[in-house]
Amino acid sequence: MIKNNLRTAFFQHLAQTCEAPPAINISHGEGCFLYDTDERQYIDLISGIAVSSLGHNNPEILKAVSEQLQQHLHVMVFGEYILSPQVNLAKKLASLLPANLSKVYFTNSGAEAIEGAMKLAKRFTGKSEFISCKNAYHGSTQGALSLMGNETYKQAYRPLLPNIRHIEFNNIESLELINSNTAAVFTEPVQSETGYLAADTEFMHKLRKKCYECGTLLVFDEAQSGMGRTGKLFGFEDFNITPDILVLAKAVGGGFPLGAFIASSEIMDTLGSNPPLGHLTTFGGHPISCAASLAALSIISQPDFLNDVQRKAQYFQKLITEMNPGQKITGKGLMLAIHFENETICQKAITNCLDKGLIADWFLFAPNAMRLTPPLIISDELLYQSAVIINESIKSV
Repeated sequence: MIKNNLRTAFFQHLAQTCEAPPAINISHGEGCFLYDTDERQYIDLISGIAVSSLGHNNPEILKAVSEQLQQHLHVMVFGEYILSPQVNLAKKLASLLPANLSKVYFTNSGAEAIEGAMKLAKRFTGKSEFISCKNAYHGSTQGALSLMGNETYKQAYRPLLPNIRHIEFNNIESLELINSNTAAVFTEPVQSETGYLAADTEFMHKLRKKCYECGTLLVFDEAQSGMGRTGKLFGFEDFNITPDILVLAKAVGGGFPLGAFIASSEIMDTLGSNPPLGHLTTFGGHPISCAASLAALSIISQPDFLNDVQRKAQYFQKLITEMNPGQKITGKGLMLAIHFENETICQKAITNCLDKGLIADWFLFAPNAMRLTPPLIISDELLYQSAVIINESIKSV
C-alpha cells in the first residue's frame, strides 16, 4: 500500500519530463547496482547520466561527507568567506589542469556553469556573439538552451538569446563562421546527445587556431566527458590543446550537485569589478558537494585508475562487437553508444534490458542509439554480464 501511495504521489505531485517514465521505485544503491522496493537488482549502466562514476555509496565519499557534516553546511554566498572544502577542491583542480586554468567558479550544475561561462566570455571580450555546434547540448536554461544546436528542443521556447550561430561539428570548413565579433565558441570533446560522437583531432586543432586568430575564447563543455569518463581526467587532454574556459559538472560532484567553470585569473577576475558581484550563486560550491568532489577526484585522478578505465572501455566495446557483429558503436572511453536502424528498435532493446535487470538509456538527438555510461569502477565480470544482457535484449527485439 505504501509503495502504491508513493507511485500515485509521484505522478500527482512531481513534475514529469516525459509522457511515460519508467517509474522504478529505487530504495538504495551499492556499487554498480541499484535496488527497487521489491529488492530487485539492476546493473546501473548509465550512472545517473555520467554522474555516479564511482558507483553508489562509495565509502571514501561517504566518509568525506560525514566529516564535513560535523563542521558546517551552508555559510555564505559563494566567494565571500574562506571555506576549506571550496579552497581545497579548487587548489586540487588547478594542480591537475594547465596553468591557464587556475581559477574556479563553483556552481550548482552544468547548465549554471554554462550560463556563467557565457557571461564571463562577454565580460572579458566585450563581444556578444556566441558560436556552438549543431546537435550540441549544453543544458536547458535560457542561455544554455540558446546554445543548443537542435531546433526540436528550442522551438517551443523562442525567442531565445540573439547573436548565436552554429557550426558543423568536425567540419573544418564551417570554422570560417568564427570571426572577430565572436566572443566564444562552445564545444564538447565528445558530443553528449548525438550518440557520443567524438571530435576529430584535426578539427579541434583548427578550431583552437581559429579562435586564437579571432580573439575568441574557446570553451570546452566537459559536463559528461570530464572526470575520467574518456580514460583521461579531462577530454581535452586527448587533443593536446587547452581551452580558455573549462566547464565541469555531473561526476565532479561525486554524486552531489556541483558544477564549475574554470579560467585564468586574467579572465575570471573580470567578474569581480565594474560592477562587483558580476556573477552570484547562493549554493554554488556547497561545502558538502565540495567535500564529496575532492574525495572523488582523489580517486579518479590516479594514473592507474585512468589507465584501467581505458582498458575496460576497450574490453567492453570488444565484447559488444563480438556478440553483435556489424553493430555500429561510437563513443570514447566508458561513454558508448550502440546505434540501431530506428528509434523503435532502440526503445525495445532498452526495455528488454530493463526487464533483464540492466538500466540503459537513449540520446536526445540520436533516439536510435542506446546510451552506456557505467560507473568507472565496474568490474570485468560485470561488463561481461552486461554485454550478454545487451546482446540478448537486442536479439529478442
